[in-house]
Amino acid sequence: MTDRLQIAWLIGVSLLAGCSSSGDSVTVYTSQDQVYAEPVLRQFEEETGVRVRAVYDSEVVKTVGLINRLIAEKNHPRCDLFWNNEAFRTHQLAARGVLATGVPIESFGARTRQWVWNTNRLGRTELPPSLAALTNSQWRGKVAIALPLFGSTATHFQVLRQRWGAARWQAWCRALLANGVMTVDGNSVVVQLVGRGEVALGLTDSDDVRAGLRNGLPIAGKPLGQDGMAIRNTIGQIRGAPHPAFARRLAGFLQSSTVRAALVEAGAIDPDEIPAIEVIAWPSLVEANEQAVSELTSIFLN
Repeated sequence: MTDRLQIAWLIGVSLLAGCSSSGDSVTVYTSQDQVYAEPVLRQFEEETGVRVRAVYDSEVVKTVGLINRLIAEKNHPRCDLFWNNEAFRTHQLAARGVLATGVPIESFGARTRQWVWNTNRLGRTELPPSLAALTNSQWRGKVAIALPLFGSTATHFQVLRQRWGAARWQAWCRALLANGVMTVDGNSVVVQLVGRGEVALGLTDSDDVRAGLRNGLPIAGKPLGQDGMAIRNTIGQIRGAPHPAFARRLAGFLQSSTVRAALVEAGAIDPDEIPAIEVIAWPSLVEANEQAVSELTSIFLN
């Protein structure tokens, strides 16, 4: 073999090896916070040798940006698996035909919607008995919530609309604003405002409460009870995914006890199993989404 032929042969072998290596990869779009998701995905890579290409969301628009991207890529999917840290948008993708047919949406781990309060300003016994009580004058200007157009707050508000009926829910939303509720960019901002004492009380998620406690804020958290909901991680496999076998493998890994333990230790999910006691009609919620968003926009942005 001449030197030139030998070089060409070596290049060809190198290219084939490169192609084989790049094929052992899986692309995941995830709304799970990168600080929680990245170590889990790296562990999957180490244990399987399968490279993970991860696309994360942004704090401001949360899962909406990823949803729009998946819908835009529907006919030419680039993503194999969608790992969502809540459920609504995953069911929305199923309704749009983005997820693989015949493959159920799977869930694991959960956070909870919670009261968060400044312990220098309130005691546990002083908390409102329900969300409806937030419209009472004693809470005027003392409460913060995330703008209910994105993330878990949007899902929670739409679940309340389904439970209460549109008329009662709209009246409550308007009464919140009339009572001086502060709307901010995300649940973590709610916790910061409460921790600084700028408001006494807020609505947030349990993982944000844990983060605030780790940062030494004078806060406490408590599930909302009958007005609350569990926020479950969900997994959707993409229809026509480039690497469906690796997607199934990653989906199984994410539901393992090892990953659950890691997410609990990191504070991403609650340590206790949360029974699925609340009844949420996800198809109906998805169907009503456009109308609910229109009403939320009219109330909170106009």
